[in-house]
Amino acid sequence: MSKVHDLENCPVAVTVNLIGNKWKLLILRNLFKKSYRFNELKKSLKEVSAKVLTQNLKEMVSSGIIDKIYYDEKILHTEYKLTKLGESMYPIIKTLEDWGIQYSKSK
Repeated sequence: MSKVHDLENCPVAVTVNLIGNKWKLLILRNLFKKSYRFNELKKSLKEVSAKVLTQNLKEMVSSGIIDKIYYDEKILHTEYKLTKLGESMYPIIKTLEDWGIQYSKSK
């Protein structure tokens, strides 16, 4: 059995810790297309609760994968967009998507 220390040094474990849940993967998938306001993102991820979405976005901002941009206009609003680090994850997500397509076709 692996020790926690071993997992911390494993590059795969690092990646999984950053993006390894259903909602983070789907947030990334959407942000590859465009920037989103919170409510737009929530609507695009129909089953996610506001609390879970907020938690995941905070974690992703904290890890440097996405940015939270504040717009001080008549109505204050924020948008989420990928950072350069987040954009570098595109090949990973694309590979997961391609594998999912092939798997679905084989069923």
